[in-house]
Amino acid sequence: MPYDPNRHHRRSIRLKGYDYTQPGAYFITIVTYERMPLFGEIVNGEMRLNEYGQMVRDEWFQTAVVRPYVVLHPDEFVVMPNHVHGIIWIVDTNADGGDDVGARRRRAPTAEQFGKPIPGSIPTIVRSFKSMTTRRINLLRNAPGTPVWQRNYYDRIIRHERALNAIRQYIIENPRRWQMDRENQARTAPDPLAQAIWNMLKQEEADHPPGGER
Repeated sequence: MPYDPNRHHRRSIRLKGYDYTQPGAYFITIVTYERMPLFGEIVNGEMRLNEYGQMVRDEWFQTAVVRPYVVLHPDEFVVMPNHVHGIIWIVDTNADGGDDVGARRRRAPTAEQFGKPIPGSIPTIVRSFKSMTTRRINLLRNAPGTPVWQRNYYDRIIRHERALNAIRQYIIENPRRWQMDRENQARTAPDPLAQAIWNMLKQEEADHPPGGER
């Protein structure tokens, strides 16, 4: 596809003014370039990873190994044929207690700006994940410089247990709902669960604008 400056203009779709280094839970979706099914296939409602898909899964959980302020859980991540869904927990390593949805770091907020990455932020974590998986996959397929992912990604801040449980359910059931997945170019119908979660998160975002009480 030729470059179109109107279609391919790079811009940040992060929530303006929000501090993406704050402890809490973040729902992340990353889609492959042109929605290519690179990572395997769905068979009888189960995802069967190929070698690329296994690399993606391995790199996701490696994130928590190299970043002590990140916690990842196996039931909060799924690799699909052309995208991944996952929940990233950023925890306050200086605080006591467990991982609480909506926990806040005791410092001044730091809003990430496009082109100015901040160490420890969600954009920086995702950027590193995409870079590592792209490098490994392209090395295996002998295709240096070939894009693996779309340039941006989708994120939503999870602020309460109801949303967290709904998103966990969606992630676990995602392979069984592939025929309704918005990233499936042959989907047969919209997914009511996905729409309900989207509406819930959009309402929360409207109720908790950046700079206000979270």
